[in-house]
Amino acid sequence: MSSLIDPFGRTVSYLRVSVTDRCNYRCVYCMSENMTFLPKSDLLTLEELERICAAFIRRGVDKLRITGGEPLVRRNVMSLFRNLGRHLNSGGLRELTLTTNGSRLADFADELHDCGVRRINVSLDSLDPGKFNDVTRWGRLDDVMRGLEAAKSAGLEIKINTVALKGYNDDELDDLVEWTGREGFDLTFIETMPLGEIDEDRTDRYLPLSAVREHLERRWTLEETDYRTGGPARYMKIRETGKRLGLITPLTHNFCESCNRVRLTCTGTLYMCLGQEDAADLRTPLRMSEGDGRLMDAIDEAIGRKPKGHDFVIDRAGADPAVDRHMSVTGG
Repeated sequence: MSSLIDPFGRTVSYLRVSVTDRCNYRCVYCMSENMTFLPKSDLLTLEELERICAAFIRRGVDKLRITGGEPLVRRNVMSLFRNLGRHLNSGGLRELTLTTNGSRLADFADELHDCGVRRINVSLDSLDPGKFNDVTRWGRLDDVMRGLEAAKSAGLEIKINTVALKGYNDDELDDLVEWTGREGFDLTFIETMPLGEIDEDRTDRYLPLSAVREHLERRWTLEETDYRTGGPARYMKIRETGKRLGLITPLTHNFCESCNRVRLTCTGTLYMCLGQEDAADLRTPLRMSEGDGRLMDAIDEAIGRKPKGHDFVIDRAGADPAVDRHMSVTGG
């Protein structure tokens, strides 16, 4: 079958799949403390998610990232990893990976490796137990540290994702670089994104990564590199630690020109852009027949509407979120 080519000539080869909108944390920049989650009856079954993923693989998608919410809180989610891992063995899939908050890694790290996962992203915004609890509202740093140790022991390559937040972790930037270097982890800093209503004004926490880089360069030697993972991060090497530093800058530097990814929600909605509301319903054609003809047609129509880029803006004059849905709905 032909590859998926968007209107701007970009080949779509990367699918991010949210298996649940639920999370066992309530990070202050991501969601409200009292969230209303989707009824479980609205979610695709794990078998339906696998079927959609298989359709994308047949169309040339060779990288899948499983996300949430927190994907490891979904019941029986490892059956999805096991079934998708078969596409690694057949050569249809180049990489199967995961983004997690790390709280349940201690339970699943070995099994993830057995399923063919070799690289994971772990969201971690502070090394201070008190601040970690504050930003996650419910989280315990010890749980994540145990999960990271289990992941290392299982042979998983780990990248830490840290949202840079003014007045929260801007005094830990050097500590995070030093710690990840010592542990053998790569590190990516991310600007907070205007997605969904939360309980505070995001402009109070917004920290441009241009300021983060300026701060880090006072202590660390950052060397440019052409390394890419298929995601939006721009990477450099930290000479002193030998590890990579990534910067994801949706606000200060639009990263859309080489976008090769789309996002599937746990309800079967396909978002062609994280920062746009336009979406396609894949659940209906999926359930209309046992064959995948209607599903393939819906995928083609959706990719034909993929926009050139997002329109993220964060300022007090436009205090409403750029997109109403929370990140946990679309997938991290």
